[in-house]
Amino acid sequence: MKLPRRNFLHLAACAAALPAVSRIAWAQAYPMRPVRLIVGFAAGSTSDIFARLIGQWLSERLGQPFVIENRPGAGSNVATATVVGAPPDGYTLLMIASANSIGATLYDKLNFDFVRDIAPVAGTNSNPYVMVVNPSFPAKTVPEFIAYAKANPGKINMGSSGVGTVLHLSGELFKMMAGVDMVHVPNRGGSQLTDLISGQVQVVFSPLPGTIEQISAGKLRALAVTSVSRWKTMPDVPTLNEFLPGYEASGWNGIDAPKNTPTEIIDKLNKETNAGLASGGLKARFADLSATALAGTPGDFKKFIAEEIEKWAQVIKSAGLKPE
Repeated sequence: MKLPRRNFLHLAACAAALPAVSRIAWAQAYPMRPVRLIVGFAAGSTSDIFARLIGQWLSERLGQPFVIENRPGAGSNVATATVVGAPPDGYTLLMIASANSIGATLYDKLNFDFVRDIAPVAGTNSNPYVMVVNPSFPAKTVPEFIAYAKANPGKINMGSSGVGTVLHLSGELFKMMAGVDMVHVPNRGGSQLTDLISGQVQVVFSPLPGTIEQISAGKLRALAVTSVSRWKTMPDVPTLNEFLPGYEASGWNGIDAPKNTPTEIIDKLNKETNAGLASGGLKARFADLSATALAGTPGDFKKFIAEEIEKWAQVIKSAGLKPE
């Protein structure tokens, strides 16, 4: 039986529309079972804390558990590989961290391409650092510190939590922009502040939450924060950007999915994540953790990641860094 041309075209159009309709319906019903949110760092880490805050919000909003699964190792590359290899159905997500933007350059033998194989969903938080010295250190300001470092090349020890960490690279970025020579002294145990207080190192770039108490107690002297603007809880502490225009360094997190995850699912997760970041409850918790919300569209987050990768690539190449 031959169909009239008009009926044939109508049926063909309906058939072509079926995949889009079913995809939209699938996204509207998502999630229909628990979602795994993979974290590349141990329980209790900054990434883990923010993953649990966002995961709880998404669980409440979307009616399914968002289960936090910690898979530490290789600067979050173990977790990233897990998500890259997962089905692109929205049920396995990655809590991306600033370490991922560093690892894209630092590790040259990965079995995945971070930019190509991951789909940005939403930025969540940004956490600035603070440049601190021992109170006995002769420099009381950033200009004095730079002058002292230039007069004593290679005689200042800079502590960090390990080679290639964002804390380490925050210091390397400072060295590059200030034109100073300092010796990097990594402490894998995360005790760089103890090393600073005891005088084993002379300067550390440290997360704000674990440092403010030491600063208030007079055990450490804050020279500058690494954010573009002064931090609201430390208004008298300048930014490094005030002395080295363009300087900015921070730890940050966000949610990513495997490539080819349906756009409708990514948009749904983005919308609900942004709703959480705008809520009073999460805003208060972020403030307690010295963090600000990133928010924005998936496209905004993709651009942000690309800029971070480019920035840290320049620092890694300038410092000649290799993974441990």
